[in-house]
Amino acid sequence: MRVLFTTQPGTGMFTPLIPYIQSLQHAGHTVAVACAPAFRPEAAAINCTSFPVGIDWRADALTQTFPDAPPPGPDRSHWVIRLWRYTTARATVPDLLTLAATWHPDLFVYEGTEFGAYLAAERLGLPHAIAGAIWFRPQFPFTPPLDELRKELGLPPDPTGTLPYRYLVLASMPPVWVAAHEEPPQTTHYIRPRAIPLGKPPEWLAALPPGRPLVHATLGTTEVNDSPGIYEAILAGLCAEPLNLVMAVGRQRDPAAFGPQPAHVRIEHYIPHTALLPYCDAVITHGGFSTIMGCLATGTPMVVIPVQGDQPRNAQRCADLGVGRVVGPDQRTPETIRTAVREVLADPAYRTNAQKLRDAIAAQPGMEHAIALLEQLGTRRQPLYALGR
Repeated sequence: MRVLFTTQPGTGMFTPLIPYIQSLQHAGHTVAVACAPAFRPEAAAINCTSFPVGIDWRADALTQTFPDAPPPGPDRSHWVIRLWRYTTARATVPDLLTLAATWHPDLFVYEGTEFGAYLAAERLGLPHAIAGAIWFRPQFPFTPPLDELRKELGLPPDPTGTLPYRYLVLASMPPVWVAAHEEPPQTTHYIRPRAIPLGKPPEWLAALPPGRPLVHATLGTTEVNDSPGIYEAILAGLCAEPLNLVMAVGRQRDPAAFGPQPAHVRIEHYIPHTALLPYCDAVITHGGFSTIMGCLATGTPMVVIPVQGDQPRNAQRCADLGVGRVVGPDQRTPETIRTAVREVLADPAYRTNAQKLRDAIAAQPGMEHAIALLEQLGTRRQPLYALGR
């Protein structure tokens, strides 16, 4: 079977797809990734063939390609939704159709923000699946622009906005992550996210003062990292606390710009979660899907400081499930952050709840089940409904 994956050019979108890609490769299937030209090194890093399609951009340098984009925050969300659902999809579909004429995929698999593949697959009469980080939200405003593209491609309208999910949804999350008002499609199958292994910690981790809880602060890999004042507030709130603070500030920020730090504070550009999360007592995060699932997979409680997109929704779910505290947009002061971290570290209920979710995740079907479903879809070309739905 030949499977073509597509993704928006962001680490948080692509990372949840990697287990599916590698598992299909291990099962003997031919796999490739179609993505923005600048993002192809990410596919090369996992030894996967890639093809350039659509607009040449990266989510971690969004304003270099789209200088008129609003700054990180709530106002950017609607702009980004149209970028994902319409602008990039429209540019990607022609390239995917051209690629399909020579590469001949049997199946398209795409992450939850990349809809060019869904449209190309519909045009070609091929089955398609959505996988990885998925946001189930009613009234998500993408139906009108997608219907514009469907009309251009000679496809009938989709007034309910459900056709992207018509065949198969592989949700790398525990079922309780979906709120009561977020009705998932009947084709949704919950898959165990890849566990965070006990990776080799960085050498400097052992040099931090012993006997202190380890708190990791990260705002992900996109330009949210450049949101003014958040890292500064975290640092000001926690630099005098009896804990070890490790901040990963991304490519947009210079760790040296924060000045000299005491022995219990470490600031880096990037730290792999496999090397750090298993050792953390708490994580301060912007609420990105991959970071949250990594924390839940290791039973690590959180303090969530949402900025844009799905992050406020994700933050609320962390609060609802008792696995974290939320610091809202008007609360990003050193004092509030310090109070939230103190509470999460002191109240064992946060860790207990996170560990319960960790155990529930570990009990879910794994990648072998996901690959079997994809193989069925590629052969039968019919929707795969979940039992009991």
